[in-house]
Amino acid sequence: MARILRPTLLLLLAILLGGVMPLHAQDAPRPWNSLDAAQREVLAPLQQRWNSMSPRKQAHMLKRAEYWVTLPPQRREEVRQHIERWQLMTPDERRQARENRRKFQQLPPQQREQLHSTYERFQQLPPAQREKLIREWHELPPAERLQRDEHHDHGRAPSPPRGQR
Repeated sequence: MARILRPTLLLLLAILLGGVMPLHAQDAPRPWNSLDAAQREVLAPLQQRWNSMSPRKQAHMLKRAEYWVTLPPQRREEVRQHIERWQLMTPDERRQARENRRKFQQLPPQQREQLHSTYERFQQLPPAQREKLIREWHELPPAERLQRDEHHDHGRAPSPPRGQR
């Protein structure tokens, strides 16, 4: 399983933490043998493809590998778990997750913070209570879900569905 997770880990890490590489880092390809031992260790899943990657892609992956080794072990584990969940998702679930992220990024910063706070409070609920709220949400008619999204104060937990108040 670790062999499967490592290439995806690097790919997801590159996506999550993507950045622009300096132009000088994109000039010439870096052969695999020119990498130091630490770089080869982190980038091992890419070894077979490394020499055929564009210099820009190589530079990008080197930058991500450099960042990865600075992460505390707990954060690395969180990223690994995120990747594992992502791999278990269907293509449609991944598409929906990307769309949700796009929508979230388009929100004003204050509204993003309110949603983040609400999510954090939701995560602190006991599992049974979280499952109950999720079940109730899925039982709502789509029109009522939309209405709640449009009129909901994102700074507090949602009220129970009609008939259960």
